[in-house]
Amino acid sequence: MRFKDPWMFLLLLFWIPMILVYIRRERRFRPAIRFSDLTTIKKINTSVFVKVRHILPALRLLGFGLLVVAAARPQQGHTDEEVSTEGVDIMMVLDISESMRALDFKPDNRLAVAKTTIKEFVKKRSSDRIGLVVFGARSFTKCPLTLDYNVLDQLIDDVDFTEFSNRTAIGTAIATAANRLKDSPAKSKVIILLTDGSNNAGDIPPLTAAKAAGELGIKIYTIGVGKKGKVPMPVKVQNPFTGAIKDQVQMVESDLDEKTLSAIADSTGGTYFRAESAEKLSDIYSQIDKMEKTEIKTTIYTSFEEKFYLWLWAGFILLMVEMILQHTRFRRIP
Repeated sequence: MRFKDPWMFLLLLFWIPMILVYIRRERRFRPAIRFSDLTTIKKINTSVFVKVRHILPALRLLGFGLLVVAAARPQQGHTDEEVSTEGVDIMMVLDISESMRALDFKPDNRLAVAKTTIKEFVKKRSSDRIGLVVFGARSFTKCPLTLDYNVLDQLIDDVDFTEFSNRTAIGTAIATAANRLKDSPAKSKVIILLTDGSNNAGDIPPLTAAKAAGELGIKIYTIGVGKKGKVPMPVKVQNPFTGAIKDQVQMVESDLDEKTLSAIADSTGGTYFRAESAEKLSDIYSQIDKMEKTEIKTTIYTSFEEKFYLWLWAGFILLMVEMILQHTRFRRIP
């Protein structure tokens, strides 16, 4: 609520002479009738209308005050916000090859930790379209670019190892993600590639796919996960005598091609990161989140609606009531 013409409240100063004139009139101009004996008169109870006669000036002052408020033009504001964003389109590319079963990110394997971290990253975004590509020997789009983060979260939860998890096609995965981004109108187009191995499948070399993505204006951040050296890997072992299959943990050599991942990122203006723990992986996604912030512009519009009508009618009605009462029930004789 605001008043368009607040200076009109200065008119309330007229209350002072109105009150003074009424007090002077009450004191000096009291009509009287002479009687020889007042005994009978004193027995008459004072009329209630005599007692409440001061209601007339109160109505006059209040009515005048309401008219002043109306003259000050009270207005009710309605605020609207126009939000425009220069969004970022992001394709998350996640390795689901067998090596992601490694337990060096205990108590969970690499894939489980990666899924949790990606979900945390998604929660930090507010107006970006985000999609998901998963890959092993083949790559496929798990979720196209979307603003429905709840659906994306569910699809991330559903990610698991498949019959194509026996090898790693990094180049094909980059091409699949780039194909999803090539027609995007977004100001910034980003691929975040997470893998723990080296390219050993697919017909597209990783650097060739990366350079093609760079030509399309796509920036690639690469993340290599896993500790160096030998890491614990769960494997299924069959007993040669009984045929029973049981899970067993063996130490296997980590196979991460950091040179290629670094070259992929450099060729597109991105950055390569190495994560050897769950905490480090979370920090990496936090860094990327800060590096790829969406620019949000907010324009505020405020419109005002006139609200003086109620005050005007209330003041007018009170003055009319005061006038009617003054010439009827509260009429003075003489």
